[in-house]
Amino acid sequence: MAVKNKMVIGVTGMPGAGKATVIQVAKERGHGVVVLGDVVREETKMRGLELTPENVGRVMIKLREENGPAVVAKRCIPKIEETECQIVIVDGIRSLYEVDILKEHFKAFKLLAIHSSPETRFTRLFKRKRSDDPSSWKIFLERDWRELRVGLGSVIACADFMLINEGDRALLKREVEKVLKDLEKSG
Repeated sequence: MAVKNKMVIGVTGMPGAGKATVIQVAKERGHGVVVLGDVVREETKMRGLELTPENVGRVMIKLREENGPAVVAKRCIPKIEETECQIVIVDGIRSLYEVDILKEHFKAFKLLAIHSSPETRFTRLFKRKRSDDPSSWKIFLERDWRELRVGLGSVIACADFMLINEGDRALLKREVEKVLKDLEKSG
């Protein structure tokens, strides 16, 4: 087990909470970004399945059943190591197993959670219309329950930093800027 000299900032939150804004700000600040959800979407495609909320969700669960609860984070470790940036944002952490494996590999690891109400998140996802976004309230709730069963609620509860995102995007961007500046100084 190698301890890397990078600062890794894990980002967590329910779907639609605002994680993409964190990633946007991080990129603007010149930080590397690795997205755990990309691993699941790639695996879904490799299994010959369409990128629907149901398929991506089933593959997310199946992948963890087949390879252990930290498999997605483990598959991202080489991507994090290959990133030339000193600070790497890891988007979409969903379980404490993923947190633990990242802490094992990267000594300077911090966790940032973004939180928004279900109604706010549903509205954002419905407007975003990514291929795996829910098209109904029922599908949205099913996705939330699936995410919570994997352990997402526990990860949010253990975050080093928590931002509430019920306002506009500009406000969240300012709050993310402040957290990232503080972390950059500490690293």
